[in-house]
Amino acid sequence: MVFSSLTFLCVFLPVVFILHTVIRNTKIRNALLIAASLVFYAYGEPVYVLIMIGSSLVNFLSALFISKNEKTKKAVLVICLVLNLGTLCVFKYLAFFTQSLNSLTGLSIPVPVITLPIGISFFTFQALSYVIDVYKNSVQVQKNYFKVLLYISFFPQLIAGPIVKYRDIADAIDNRTTDIDSIARGFRRFICGLMKKVVIANTMAVSADALFSVKDGNLSIVLTWLGAFSYLFQIYYDFSGYSDMAIGLGLMFGFKFKENFNYPYSSSSIQDFWRRWHISLSSWFKEYLYIPLGGNRKGKARTVFNKIVVFFFTGLWHGANLTFIIWGLWHGLFLLLEEYIPKLKKLPKALSHVYTVLVVLLGFVMFRADTVTYGIKYIGSMFTGFDISGYSLSLTLEQLTPWFIFIFILAVIGSYPMRYLSEKIKHNLYETQTLTAGWKKINICLYVLSLGGLAFCIIRLSSGSYNPFIYFRF
Repeated sequence: MVFSSLTFLCVFLPVVFILHTVIRNTKIRNALLIAASLVFYAYGEPVYVLIMIGSSLVNFLSALFISKNEKTKKAVLVICLVLNLGTLCVFKYLAFFTQSLNSLTGLSIPVPVITLPIGISFFTFQALSYVIDVYKNSVQVQKNYFKVLLYISFFPQLIAGPIVKYRDIADAIDNRTTDIDSIARGFRRFICGLMKKVVIANTMAVSADALFSVKDGNLSIVLTWLGAFSYLFQIYYDFSGYSDMAIGLGLMFGFKFKENFNYPYSSSSIQDFWRRWHISLSSWFKEYLYIPLGGNRKGKARTVFNKIVVFFFTGLWHGANLTFIIWGLWHGLFLLLEEYIPKLKKLPKALSHVYTVLVVLLGFVMFRADTVTYGIKYIGSMFTGFDISGYSLSLTLEQLTPWFIFIFILAVIGSYPMRYLSEKIKHNLYETQTLTAGWKKINICLYVLSLGGLAFCIIRLSSGSYNPFIYFRF
């Protein structure tokens, strides 16, 4: 468990930010951020902060040994991989593997009850990317442990990403500056992400939770489609909202994180979707798994195998449940179909977009379902559930409040890039050195709206309408 949202917004963040701004010495700033990050992670889970510290120490030492001895560096890398992935497997997958073994063999091995350290998948992959990059000589080894600890533990993106590569922030750890403009833009980006979460994702979550908790006997075509779209928007605005908050906070503290989402629901293919969805994870698997396996350099059969492996582990990375594995393989299947069935690439743009959204939508139904059986029945009801009971219809209509409809429409609009407007805003507000009088007024209005949005979010949060971020459990 991490800080409550109001404690974070009203106490933790202001205190850390003010101290970081007042302090001008980079070494002291780094020490402050390390201390703040450890306190942030340890709040509610003081024992598991030792896991993160231990992980950072193991990876720091592994990178040092790799850089010092060419002959043993492969062995050190293998040991490092075993320690990192072994720790991840114990905490995240041991119970799942034990249950699966019992089911397959009829054994009665006791299933361990292990609490999952929050964000372990994120900081493990982040740490591994640093060690592997040192092994490949694509980044210089860091000889100061505390700088590696800051890289791994930095609180804005610690528990739900984006997965940051060391080479992208190595310079900022030693040499970073903040000014009024970058702080203001970062703060506005943070509020934008907060509003995505509090206003849109939490509203969609209420309906998604209600409609995915219905027993399969009461599922109907209207209920299931509404539930599927509710979750589709919940997970996007929940996760992209967190990424916006992390990117904004990073900018406020002098760090520039890469984008993690690029309007994925506007994609016209599954391949395009994965260029836009959870970019830091898909690029991690491409760079550190797909390419080392051989990528597409060893023939079609090997390419197919490599992609299946990548999407199997993409699904497994999200959690110890067959629903996640099926979700990953589902995407892998359609990625391969697009590659080897040319007609899929030649569909009219509108039709290819509908096809992509449908594939993603059905995939997320399985992702959301508690069991594979329920997921299959839920998807089946989306196409065959014409027997609409009074309970099903009543529950569906209960969700369609004026507020839900308004937010749903807002969610749809916000899922698609308004290219001309967004490019014009980006050029005038972020790329032009001197703003015209008109754009100065627009800029001021956007900041005023942001402050209003922050006040609205605080009111919503104080009323108890908070839902934990979905990706906290990954």
